[in-house]
Amino acid sequence: MPPQSTHAIRSAYLDFFSKKHGHAVIPSAPLLPENDPTTLFTGSGMQPMLPYLLGEKHPLGKRIVDSQRCFRTQDIEEIGDNRHTTFFEMLGNWSLGDYFKADQIPWMFEFLTKEIGLDPQRIYVTVFRGKDNIPRDDESVTLWKEQFAAVGIAAKDVDNAERDGMQGGRIFYYDEKKNWWSRAGEPTKMPVGEPGGPDSEMFWDFGPERKLHERSEWKDAPCHVNCDCGRYMEIGNNVFMEYIKKESGFENLAQKNVDFGGGLERISAAVRDHPDVFLIDLFDGIRSVLENASGKKYGERDEETRAFRIIMDHLRVATFLIADGAPPSNKDQGYFTRRVIRRAIRFAGTLGLTTDICPQVGKAVIETYKKAYPLLVAKADVIAASLESEEAQFKRALTKGEKELKEYLEKHKTLDGAKAFYFYETYGFPLELTKEIVLETGISVDDAGFAKAFEEHQKLSRAGAAQKFAGGLADHSAETTKLHTATHLLNAALRKVLGDHVWQKGSNITTERLRFDFTHPEKMTPEQIKKVEDLVNEEIKKDLPMAYHLTSVDGAKKEGAIGVFDDKYAAEVKVYVIGDGTFSKEICGGPHVARTGMLGSFKIQKEESSSAGVRRIKAIVSGGPPEIEVAREERVMSP
Repeated sequence: MPPQSTHAIRSAYLDFFSKKHGHAVIPSAPLLPENDPTTLFTGSGMQPMLPYLLGEKHPLGKRIVDSQRCFRTQDIEEIGDNRHTTFFEMLGNWSLGDYFKADQIPWMFEFLTKEIGLDPQRIYVTVFRGKDNIPRDDESVTLWKEQFAAVGIAAKDVDNAERDGMQGGRIFYYDEKKNWWSRAGEPTKMPVGEPGGPDSEMFWDFGPERKLHERSEWKDAPCHVNCDCGRYMEIGNNVFMEYIKKESGFENLAQKNVDFGGGLERISAAVRDHPDVFLIDLFDGIRSVLENASGKKYGERDEETRAFRIIMDHLRVATFLIADGAPPSNKDQGYFTRRVIRRAIRFAGTLGLTTDICPQVGKAVIETYKKAYPLLVAKADVIAASLESEEAQFKRALTKGEKELKEYLEKHKTLDGAKAFYFYETYGFPLELTKEIVLETGISVDDAGFAKAFEEHQKLSRAGAAQKFAGGLADHSAETTKLHTATHLLNAALRKVLGDHVWQKGSNITTERLRFDFTHPEKMTPEQIKKVEDLVNEEIKKDLPMAYHLTSVDGAKKEGAIGVFDDKYAAEVKVYVIGDGTFSKEICGGPHVARTGMLGSFKIQKEESSSAGVRRIKAIVSGGPPEIEVAREERVMSP
């Protein structure tokens, strides 16, 4: 019997490729990319696999399969229809120089029609039309025709569906904008040395009886599989990476790869034959929480249904982001966590929700995914505290800020960039939220002016950060240097006791005490404070050596050093290592003591709130020698 639950579909896919076709199953990478400073989030299953697609050997072999959690920030404004989600799971299988089209296409057809029971009469596919010296993908056409013929379907291949519609076709040719993949996009945008290739997408037909096309804004244009009306939904894409861009054009790659990606939620919607992904079982628990709290029913009114979708989507991804180490903040990944939570809270008003809904929805998300992602259970307390704190903080700001914004608009009838930034800085309104409020009045926002004000803000922040990331030192005296080393020990101990969501947000060190700000959503318990204190003192008693070495930012990341990987760092950085580095390894400008025993003993004097989601510790060291030796450079041999 075909799987019914979405979790069962995930398992069926992984089992099909691992047990039947010899693929190694790899776990999902975090939403926060590891060792990739070029992007804030993992947005596709391919992203963590890119080095291996480019030729690096994968330790588990040439056949890999996984289900990768993904977050696409560019889709935030799209949420509200029945098929877009910012967070999704991407089912993926890869051939790294092993099998190619002749295996991938039959396997995918078998999985869709036999393993999960999709009706082949409702499946349609697309292939690459060809461009300049890159031929049409006739091999894929032949293979697809063979699969359909095996189940009694004569699959007609047709062109120009955008202009002429379906034409009785089953296989459709599209240009490089639809059926070509490379990191840079279509062939003309690819740099020399970039790999890429044609792809073949698979679509599910929700049928003519729903009249999705006739009721859409595209009703006067021909319907085809890539029409935005929603009748046809993409459920997977087979990328055949077989070319490399050269000065003279395209050449065949020595290692031909397959990269398949299919959205789990969309495949589940196809199995249920329902065009609304928010009605699959993954949303049942979340939807029930909202319906019970609001007294409203999903699907009854368009405006309320849109609000349901936004809240469900945004709080689902926020739960995963917090678990992966991005609590709400005003910078980097945390900015997007804050943005989706606050957008969800604003749309909760459409449902008349006044109670604290975010922690309730977060709990439902954890319950839904607890077996697939045990990390959520382990981080449940952190998730609940972060959601509760952010909701309480924003509700206060929202009430006051919306009132002030509307009063301002009544008087000025326009909103320039500097004023929009004022609402961001004062009330924590992301620009997108300010725009939504303003556009309801028919007034536009000066995006360029906001960007300029934000850039000035960042420049000031960087100037302030220069001291913070040099250690925040008042001077380089013995006592200050000891306390500087103590901050490294404290940072490491906090992460071990509280979790990897702890990140330094600021420090200030004088000759008398250290002050250390860090991300954590709640007050530390006396037991946690004592445990942190004891851990630091244990490392001091070990009298461990401390030294630094020079490396690149990428090199520091690869060796697991703690740091904030953005443009604050120069091309070459210092990494200070305590002992063998298992306890503390951190990017820092120095100086530090040569041995931890020079600190004497460590004592936390106070733990308090610094700001929303940020705690502050004040601590001292005592009993160490009046004179110290400073940590020196230790040469590290290249591997």
